Formats: sequence, structure tokens, C-alpha cells
Amino acid sequence: MHTLIKTDFRFPLQKSRYEGKVRDVYDIDGRYLVMVVTDRISAFDVVLPRGIPYKGQVLNQIASGFLDATSGIVPNWKIASPDPMVTVGHKCLPFKVEMVIRGYLTGHAWREYQAGKRTLCGLPLPDGMKENQPFPVPLITPTTKADEGHDEDISREEIIARGLVSETDYLQLEKYTQALFACGTRMAADKGLILVDTKYEFGKKDGKIHLIDEIHTPDSSRYFYADGYEERLAKAEPQKQLSKEFVRQWLIEKGFQGQADRKIPEMTDDYVNSVSERYIELYENITGTPFRKADTNALPERIEKNVNECLKNL
Repeated sequence: MHTLIKTDFRFPLQKSRYEGKVRDVYDIDGRYLVMVVTDRISAFDVVLPRGIPYKGQVLNQIASGFLDATSGIVPNWKIASPDPMVTVGHKCLPFKVEMVIRGYLTGHAWREYQAGKRTLCGLPLPDGMKENQPFPVPLITPTTKADEGHDEDISREEIIARGLVSETDYLQLEKYTQALFACGTRMAADKGLILVDTKYEFGKKDGKIHLIDEIHTPDSSRYFYADGYEERLAKAEPQKQLSKEFVRQWLIEKGFQGQADRKIPEMTDDYVNSVSERYIELYENITGTPFRKADTNALPERIEKNVNECLKNL
């Protein structure tokens, strides 16, 4: 199976190319962005050495569907998805924070809680909570957006004090975050899932806030299966979940959590294929539709052709 690890396209009117951990973003004439979702996979802010077949298609198509489904809540950057691995949209000026919202005590929040911390991003955490227990109300725990290295937890007060976002805009970001999470929670419940936590990124275009990047994908969100959730919680058993947390746990078991002095564990063919199967499972459960594998024999050529056709019509 072929994977897309690196891109180096030359689209008409292209001004620049930005390579993220997973996405390569092309600036077209300073007005539009072509976001190519590669098959790269990252964990603990480190890009792992092997690509995951169909991962880019899974993430792009989930995000594209959710952008369409939530466009009535907040304007978003999407114009079209001309290829299974590509979204084309408006260029917005990104805010320098990511809006993380957590409905349950798990993942990073649980690791902080286990270490004895009882505040997160300036918000108090109740004593006596168990792993995977719901918070009384979802907590917004923003992070800084680091160009390099690790994102860092930050409080609402510090964001405003440092001038990262104006108070007016930040309060609106919180409202959009709560509304998107409520919508995502309802959509997940319809599929027998629990939306546990997620993150949103926002930007501004023509003075108006837009939702940008991805939304409700397994790379940016964590889902539990609703069936069996209460029983597992009562027995303090791990929840059956849909997210890339299983990759993080595999790395932790191998003694790796992003340390610069540690070698990334070997990813065998069997392991890579198992991760691909999990991503396809995620897609089918989150969307409720069968996953149709796109032809991967000539990925760069396919993407270039489809994007060029789209750009002609902008």
C-alpha cells in the first residue's frame, strides 16, 4: 500500500508551502489555502518514521464532513474538497491559541491529575475524581500554538493579559467552542459514541471569526464507545475508545514519550497495517458510513490534477 509522506507541489499562483506535523499547506495568491492531509502520524509532538495507509483520506473526509455539518454554528474556511486527501479554503489569520475542550478526565488532564495537580489552565479540578469520569460541565483548557516544540497549557486570563487574543474575541471563541462541542456530542451520541475531548482552531478573515483546520477527527478528538462505558468506569477498567490514544499508549509501553534522547520504537509492517485498520474503523464509526479506499497508486499525480481543476474555478 502506498502512502503520502512528503509533498512538494507547484500549484498556479502558489506563494508558499508550510509543512506541519501531518498537513502540508499551500498558500495560493495570499487568498486561498490548499491543505493536503498526508499519511504522516505524530504523537507527543513527534512525527513517527512511517506513514499510515489511508490515514490522510480518513482525516480529511471526516473533517470535511464535520465542517459542512457545523457551518451553521460558525463560519469556516472550507470552499471544496477536490481530492480525498485535500481541502481547499479561504486563508484566515490564525489565532495564536488552540481551544481545547474536555468533557471527561482522561489523557493529558488525567496525567496531570495523577501527578497531584488540581488546576488546569487556571480552572479548579474537583478532588476524588476517577480516570474517564465526566466533569460536571465541559472545561475549556486552551493551549498555546507552538511553531516548534510542545504546545503549553494557558489560562483565559493569561491569554488576554499577554494580548494573544482580545477579550472580546476570546469570549466569542469560548462560545463557539462550547456550541461546536455540544453539536459534536449530539452527533457522536447518534452513532453510539461519546465525544470525550477535542480541540478547535480559529482564525479571522475580513474581521470575522472562522473555524479553520480540522474538526472532530481522531487526531484532534477522543471518542469512547457509549456501550459499556458505565460498567468500565465502575470497574476502573480502560475505556474502549476511538482516537489515536492507542498509538500514544503503544509508545509509552515502549518507553517513549517524545524525549529527544530516546529512539522512536520500530514500527513493523504488521503494526503499521493495524494502525491503518484502526483509522478506518474510526471513520466508519464516527461517520456511520462505509470507508471507500481511494486509488493510491499515483497519489501525487492524482492530487495535483484534482487541485489544479479546483483552482481553475476559484
